[in-house]
Amino acid sequence: MCSASDIDNTVLITVDSLRADAISPYGDRGHTPTLASLADRGTVFENAVATGNWTPFSFPSILASRPVFADNGRIGVADSPTLPAALADNEITTGGFNAANGFLTSHWGYDEGFDAFEPFVASVGSSIYSRYLASHPTLEAWVQLATSPLRRARSWLSGDGDDRPFLDTSRMFDIEQGATEFIHARQQDDQPFFLWIHYMDPHTPYVPAPRYIREVSANTVGTHRMLRAHARTAFGREVGSQTLADLRMLYQAAVTQVDASIGRLLETLSATGHDDDTAVIVAGDHGEEFQEHGHLAHYPKLYDELIHVPLLVDLPGADGRRIEEPVGVDAIPPTVTDCFGVDAPAAWTGESLLPAVVDGTPPTEEPIVSVAVRGESVTTQPIPRSLDEGDLLLSVRDERWLYIENTATGATEFYDRQDDPTQQADLLAGDPVVDGDPTPTDLTPPAQQAYDRFGELAADHAAMLAAAVDGDDAVDDAVDDELETQLAALGYK
Repeated sequence: MCSASDIDNTVLITVDSLRADAISPYGDRGHTPTLASLADRGTVFENAVATGNWTPFSFPSILASRPVFADNGRIGVADSPTLPAALADNEITTGGFNAANGFLTSHWGYDEGFDAFEPFVASVGSSIYSRYLASHPTLEAWVQLATSPLRRARSWLSGDGDDRPFLDTSRMFDIEQGATEFIHARQQDDQPFFLWIHYMDPHTPYVPAPRYIREVSANTVGTHRMLRAHARTAFGREVGSQTLADLRMLYQAAVTQVDASIGRLLETLSATGHDDDTAVIVAGDHGEEFQEHGHLAHYPKLYDELIHVPLLVDLPGADGRRIEEPVGVDAIPPTVTDCFGVDAPAAWTGESLLPAVVDGTPPTEEPIVSVAVRGESVTTQPIPRSLDEGDLLLSVRDERWLYIENTATGATEFYDRQDDPTQQADLLAGDPVVDGDPTPTDLTPPAQQAYDRFGELAADHAAMLAAAVDGDDAVDDAVDDELETQLAALGYK
């Protein structure tokens, strides 16, 4: 049996665009031996829920246990009590290494409380060519994929591995190096530490190293098909079944690449003697769609492919277990503070998962709210940076039911996730709409009860966010040209 007193350090690993069924603890698609091993000895939260479809919508929960927009009507955590700040106040050394997601930078307050913080948005290589490609990852994907046969031959002739991408635009090896140096430095100062690492590899465009493509495709997919998949999506061509399969394969290869990197970091913890006193948490910030509801990537929708994410917690000495109760990613900050024996800020909304990890105590069963903001176009809108840049979409879900509402139009959807796990059959389809509100006519009593309750929770959440906007003064949220370029490179306009 373990307890918080046995833990000196915590490592939080977040992976951009990582849907739950992309890793082997949750499904049979994944080729993720490191995460499978972590799941076997740790706790798997089978129904972990992201609080938004985009990184800036989910991370206020992940690093501040606060709903997005709740404190000032804008993205970011500048006005929120953050996890690293709570730890730093208790003399815990903190390090954060973000692999180039421009929405997780000091501009939006994510550096607050970190002793060492590196967003890597500027450290993209010394040459003009490197910097240009890092700011244009789609072009870099073409370069990398086109040269993969040459690199494979070179690797074979030299005897070296080919796990490194041609140009490390994802910054995977940079964050590995930064995290490794941070861990080794803790050997010298013998201080408890919190380390956060954010990977970008599964984010579009998917550009894994060749070895991982071969690992997940069993050598059945050639480079020319990778180029074709990227070309068809880049130029807006129709995505048929073969292209979709190729994109899925590239995505899974990128996930496998992250799995290998996590394995190397765990080896560093072991080599430095930290593996027996360090809790490791792995989570996705949101998922990824492959046309389950008509699109690719992570447009403003709230179905499970975008909101159901992995959450693994490995606490040394704790028994492996699986927890079925739904939990939100806002549970991560209080779980970390609980590991350190630090009081969580009163403003945090999440509940510590440590009791579930230590002895299997079920988390409180409360429906979980997620948000998106949708403009006039689903596929071309920029990512909203404030609540007033589109229609607010809210979802409320528990283990069985999913409620989705466009609060501006009143349009509502309702799904039985037990009988309809991919949310293809809206239980409200065909029901009349009266005064802008749907009037369900054919729901079973349990469904009706859930529908009514979830509607009330959605209304309460919308009112809370509206109050935050009403009480906020106008703020100039302009970013500098360099950061804007990085955001645009990832499709974040």
